[in-house]
Amino acid sequence: MTDRIVIVGGGTGGSVLANDLADRLKPELEAGNVQITLVNDGPEQVYKPVWLYVPFGQREPADGRRRLDTLVDGTIDIQIDRVTDIDTDSKRLRFADGSSTEYDYLVLATGSTIEPEQIPGLVEGGHDYYSESGAINLREQLLSFTQGELVLSVIGTPHMCPAAPLEFVFMADDWLRERGLREDIDITYTYPIHRVHGNPHIAEWARPIMEERDIKMETSFNAESIDPGAETITSVEGVKLDYDLLVTIPPHGGVDLIKKAGLGDDGWVEVDKHTLEAEAAENVYALGDTADTGVPNAGSVAHYQAGVVGQRLASEIRGRPATATYDGKTLCFIETGMDAASFVEFDYENPPAPAPPSEKLHWSKLAYNESYWLTARGLL
Repeated sequence: MTDRIVIVGGGTGGSVLANDLADRLKPELEAGNVQITLVNDGPEQVYKPVWLYVPFGQREPADGRRRLDTLVDGTIDIQIDRVTDIDTDSKRLRFADGSSTEYDYLVLATGSTIEPEQIPGLVEGGHDYYSESGAINLREQLLSFTQGELVLSVIGTPHMCPAAPLEFVFMADDWLRERGLREDIDITYTYPIHRVHGNPHIAEWARPIMEERDIKMETSFNAESIDPGAETITSVEGVKLDYDLLVTIPPHGGVDLIKKAGLGDDGWVEVDKHTLEAEAAENVYALGDTADTGVPNAGSVAHYQAGVVGQRLASEIRGRPATATYDGKTLCFIETGMDAASFVEFDYENPPAPAPPSEKLHWSKLAYNESYWLTARGLL
């Protein structure tokens, strides 16, 4: 009997897992005892961290796209389609074209979605770098922005790449200083809880840097509405801020497919945070943003989790106890300007301790971004 593994989602977690399994299960694949299918709703993978650099003219959107068939091992079946229904009782997936397939093991790596329409006026009045089109549009706005109020508002958590809002204001501050415009532009940063970042250790590290650079902070600011005509953003708490350029981290949501399948009320799969197994179904795993583990929605998380799921699936296929576990490991570079960065590494037990910013760490982040495609292919 052939064991069928289906991976839904061809982002970082899905592609790294597919290549990991192709390596681990090579004998079984060659013998026809295992079939691995990667399902994605488009032919390309997008490396979203590139979008942070697009507004500052440091990268082009094309730098963040590659075809899946150039990233994934040739033994993996790639199916370009959209999953519309998951039946975990019958272990069957249905697709947008009306077809269906059965699985023995299912891995969900469907990621997060941005939902700007949740906030009145945000679609019309805000700019973001969490989408390709948003990053391109923001680049044009920044190039013509020479004076006034620049507001960066984090609207809701969790969101992809938790460090990216801090990175943007640090980079914008430095970029504007280099162009001789900083004295004519005020920068304000808002965050929905009482500190400037969700992790208290990172927040404690970031606040003095923001104070030193005269970046104003509005914490406990939960955006309620935006008035594009008046160029104001108002919070649930009753605070109103004027802006001339509004950059936002839009509200994020899970995937309706997950809710419909009964795997998680908010569109993220409720999992055991160590094994990454779904709580509500057998032989179902989730990783990356899709897994509700409490760790940041970062690419490194998906990468480490893919290794754990790969080991567990290989053990199960071979009839051995699955013992590999995920310890919450996360690593992240944090840009602190146009030519300096910090670095953090932490897990479930050990909190982050940001490294002193340096040019060396900045170049390390850029080097990682350049080598990402090798990582996705399983070559690093």
